[in-house]
Amino acid sequence: MTHPIEEAHSPLAHSEEEFERRLEELVEARVPENSRNLPLYREMLATVLRMAQADRNRWDAKIMLQTLREMEHAFATLAQFKGRRKVTVFGSARTPIEHPLYALARELGATLAQRGQMVITGAGGGIMAAAHEGAGLDHSLGLNITLPFEQHANATVDGTGNLLSFHFFFVRKLFFIKEADALVLCPGGFGTLDEALEVLTLIQTGKSPLVPVILLDEPAGSYWKDALQFISRQLGDNRYILPGDMKLMRLVNNVAEAADEIDQFYRNFHSSRWLNSRYVLRLRHSLSEAALDRVRQDFTDLCLSGGFEQLPYDETEQDEPELSQLTWLVFAFTGRDHGRLRELVDFVNRQEHWAKR
Repeated sequence: MTHPIEEAHSPLAHSEEEFERRLEELVEARVPENSRNLPLYREMLATVLRMAQADRNRWDAKIMLQTLREMEHAFATLAQFKGRRKVTVFGSARTPIEHPLYALARELGATLAQRGQMVITGAGGGIMAAAHEGAGLDHSLGLNITLPFEQHANATVDGTGNLLSFHFFFVRKLFFIKEADALVLCPGGFGTLDEALEVLTLIQTGKSPLVPVILLDEPAGSYWKDALQFISRQLGDNRYILPGDMKLMRLVNNVAEAADEIDQFYRNFHSSRWLNSRYVLRLRHSLSEAALDRVRQDFTDLCLSGGFEQLPYDETEQDEPELSQLTWLVFAFTGRDHGRLRELVDFVNRQEHWAKR
């Protein structure tokens, strides 16, 4: 049996101590002083080094490297657009320029830009090119995917600092959703349907924040109407989804209605976050006492326990300074019915429910 003192001075113990010391030195040398993220960077480096120590498979290492490179480059590029509202637009790359949907997407891009919002697309042709044409370069972001065919950056963003190219679909999808304050889905193929269902799944399960999901079609179009009928009949009637899940998306048939839906969503609601085991809705305007009573009465099913509290900004959370003027509506969210949560957001956005100043 090894004596404890001998174990402490064994080569393995010594190498672990040396590893921790060098890791700490590296982190402290590169991370800005007093960064709240220092423990996170330390764990990132330790994770990579554990993988290096195992040295199992070259393909695994290449996936890790490519993913980290793409994410770091995307974070650095997108930092310049921080604070600007962004709308991700999905739709077919094969929509011809003479199709009514092309004109609709171009009008959508122009309208969103006029309202100060950036337009994110996959940077390809069809619906994506149209939305960027309408928005113009200053209001466009392109997240391209490198493919051996079909997908080339459109003329608006090609060769500019507003274009990011990705090797992996899953990394690209992350940024489509992470950066989006709203999503507009136009008719498209497998890719569009994949993106639509993934977005809805992430919001439904609480893995992505609640944002407007808008299904846009031409006035006489039946693409999304037929899709919604299928979802309601096959998923809803068979209880594969909750009844409230249908409220996570809105069908519209003109650009003005789509843009108004986005503006209305952020009329009072600013953003949301989890704070330990409690959920916070950040509001631009406090609710009146009568409205708060209504919330406590009508939305109690959203609470795992307790009820709703309206609180001022908590400085101990060290959020961005621009959030300090926001009111918090706090409750122990069940985390289950995000369609009902959308109904709560609609309630707090109605001006008659705000406290008078």
